[in-house]
Amino acid sequence: MTDVSALVEQLLAENDPTDREAFMRAQFAMGLAWVHFPEGKGGLGLAPRVQHDVDAALEAAGAPLPRFVDVIGHGMGAPTLLAHGTEEQHSRYLEPLFTGEEIWSQLFSEPGAGSDVAGLATRAIKDGDEWVVSGQKVWTTVAHLSKWGMVVTRTDPDVPKHLGMTYFLMDMEADGVDIRPLRQITGEAEFNEVYMTDVRIPDANRIGGVGEGWRVALTTLMNERVAIGGGVGPRGSGPISDLVDVFAQRGGHDAARDKVMKLWTEAEAARLTNLRAFHNRDAGTPGPEGSTAKLHYAELNKRIYELATELLGAEAMLYDTYEFIQPETPDDVREDIRRRFLRTRANSIEGGTSEIMRNIIGERVLGLPGEPRVDKELPWTQVPRS
Repeated sequence: MTDVSALVEQLLAENDPTDREAFMRAQFAMGLAWVHFPEGKGGLGLAPRVQHDVDAALEAAGAPLPRFVDVIGHGMGAPTLLAHGTEEQHSRYLEPLFTGEEIWSQLFSEPGAGSDVAGLATRAIKDGDEWVVSGQKVWTTVAHLSKWGMVVTRTDPDVPKHLGMTYFLMDMEADGVDIRPLRQITGEAEFNEVYMTDVRIPDANRIGGVGEGWRVALTTLMNERVAIGGGVGPRGSGPISDLVDVFAQRGGHDAARDKVMKLWTEAEAARLTNLRAFHNRDAGTPGPEGSTAKLHYAELNKRIYELATELLGAEAMLYDTYEFIQPETPDDVREDIRRRFLRTRANSIEGGTSEIMRNIIGERVLGLPGEPRVDKELPWTQVPRS
C-alpha cells in the first residue's frame, strides 16, 4: 500500500513551497496532484478522499493550492480530459494545467443558449485535419487570462440538438479569437464575451468523438457543480467566517445572534454533507450530489452576505469603488464584504441556475416526472431559437 504521508513529507523536504511552479511540478510527478488519477498522470490510483488529507497537510505547510490557481482547469478540465481525452492529450495538458502554467476557461453558454446549453449555435466545420469554428460565447470566466478554452460546438445541425455537438480544446491566443470584457455589478470583469471568427482548431484537439460533445460536456458540468459548491474547508471557514467576523466586530442583539447561529448551523451541515459525499465518492464523474451541493451553496451564500450587510448598517452602502478592473490572476479579487455581497448574485446563475439544479434533483434524485421537452427529437435546424 502506498504510504501517502511519507510521500507528502518527502515532497516538502525536497522542494521549496515558495517556488510555486517547481513545487507543483514535483507534486504532480509524485502522484500527489490528484491521487485518484492513474499513476503517471498526477495520481496514484487511490480513493479521492485521500486527496483531502494531502491538501490539508500541504496547506498547513504553506504550500500552494492548485484549486486557487485555476479552479476551472483543476476542478473541471482535468477530470474531463482524463475521462474523454487521449493518452497524447493527457501527456500534453495535465501537468501544465495542474501547475497553473496554462490557465483553462469554459466556453459553453451563448446569448441564445444559457440554461439550455444543447441549443448552442457555434459552428465547427471540418476542413482536412482542422475544424473551422465561428460563433459567440458569453460569461466566460477568466477568458482573458487563459491559454486553453473548453469549447462545445455544433458540428451537425441536421440531427437533434443533443446529438450534433462536438467538444474541442481551443487555443485562446489563436487567430480569430476576440475576447471582450463583461463589466459586472462589482465593477470587475472576470467574465468575458468571446467571439470566434474562422478559428482553426486541429482535430487532435478534439476531446471525445465527433457528435459526442453533449456527453463530454456533462462530465464538465457535473464536475463544475462540485467545484463550485462541494468544497470541504475547515469548520467555520468560508463565507460563514465573514459573517461571524462582522457580528463580532459590530456586536448585535439577540435576534441577530440567532440569525447568525442559524446560518452557521446550515453552513456546518452543508460542510459535513459535502465531506460525507467526498468520502463516499468513487473515482469518476460525480453524481447528482454535486447539484445538491451547488444549489445549497448558492442560496446559503446569498443569505449569509445579506445578513452581513444588514449588520454593517449604513456602512454597507460605502462600496470603495466601481472602477472597471480586469483581474490579473484567476484568484485576483477584492476582499470586501460589500463586494462579496454583490458577487454572490452570480452564485445562483453560474454553473447552472438554481432552477436547473432543482430540476436535476427532482428528476434524478426524487424520481419526479421531467419537464415536457417538445424539441427533443427535432433536428436542431427546426428548433425555434431566440
